[in-house]
Amino acid sequence: MTSLSILDLSPVPSGGTTGDALRNTLDLAKRAEEFGYRRYWLAEHHFAAGVASAAPAVLIGLVAAATSTIRVGSGAVQLGHQTALAVVEQFGLIDALYPGRIDLGLGRSGQRRTELVEETRRTPPPPQPARVVDGLLIPEPFSFAAIAASPLFALYSSLLQQPGAQSPDFADQVDDIIALLAGTYRSADGLAAHAVPGEGADVELWVLGSSGGQSAQVAGERGLPFAANYHVSPATVLEAAEAYREAFKPSETLAAPHLIVSADVVVAEDDDTAHELASPYGLWVRSIRSGTGAIPFPTPEEAAAHEWTEEDRALVADRLATQFVGSPRTVAERLRVLRDVTGADELLVTTITHDHADRVRSYELLAREWAASEG
Repeated sequence: MTSLSILDLSPVPSGGTTGDALRNTLDLAKRAEEFGYRRYWLAEHHFAAGVASAAPAVLIGLVAAATSTIRVGSGAVQLGHQTALAVVEQFGLIDALYPGRIDLGLGRSGQRRTELVEETRRTPPPPQPARVVDGLLIPEPFSFAAIAASPLFALYSSLLQQPGAQSPDFADQVDDIIALLAGTYRSADGLAAHAVPGEGADVELWVLGSSGGQSAQVAGERGLPFAANYHVSPATVLEAAEAYREAFKPSETLAAPHLIVSADVVVAEDDDTAHELASPYGLWVRSIRSGTGAIPFPTPEEAAAHEWTEEDRALVADRLATQFVGSPRTVAERLRVLRDVTGADELLVTTITHDHADRVRSYELLAREWAASEG
């Protein structure tokens, strides 16, 4: 059976607090373990009133303490504003208490920010039309150029780094992390450095990416498992998966490529109820793509009161069209299509609803249906 795992942003509901979001995360993690999910990953987001997962290493430690068997990890640590040593020490510390259960997922968001700014100065490529591949919608790519041009974007990027700091090359950072974990790190001058804690930690190293660019290349060339983000960038998931497999070289970690693919999911007892629970999602995505950061997740009533413009609708169209919403059977069928088209070895689902009980119920219904239909 293809494993299901969870990506949690620790969402703050409208009218709620960060404390509410964190307590909900701990409760959901315990329930996810009961439901049979394989992994519980925490995202890293900053400057977002509606997301509490700003420090995944801290939250991973809390979730690991609240659970006993489920794997817990990052989806993903943003390497652009952290050193390789800091990351290895953080996860080595957690692994010391919860050995064999920790996943270290790495992302290149910091480097990607710099690239986005550079892309705003270039002529945009011609639009690629949406298409359907064996039942899976691959929408027209979304351009983040407008967000990258925002003064807030520049401010946030500067606050995430020391003054004058430049993000190192992602591949170099991954290599440093691998070496520090293995105890084989050497400087250019041949000097050894040892991470304590961290060296010898039994963490599972992953790379996350949204396209066929450097992340997929690095994961493949180093023989690491790779996570492709259909929920963030559905237009490029197939190129990400293909680039990873083409670049893959067997390693001590993996003899063959291992791919996990993400999806936004809302499940309820019937399709109509699920669509009602998912109705605030568009407004929430709009807040992210307008460059102001995720707002606290609205209620269905708050979402219904929003007056949508054509510009608004275009801003979120691809994410709405690729969210899997419905009854357990409806969503399980769509997830199987995603798995089959991408060739995923695992699926990573992320669910946000305003009420915590509805979110827990969504994961419970999906796990039960998946086990019954896949087992």
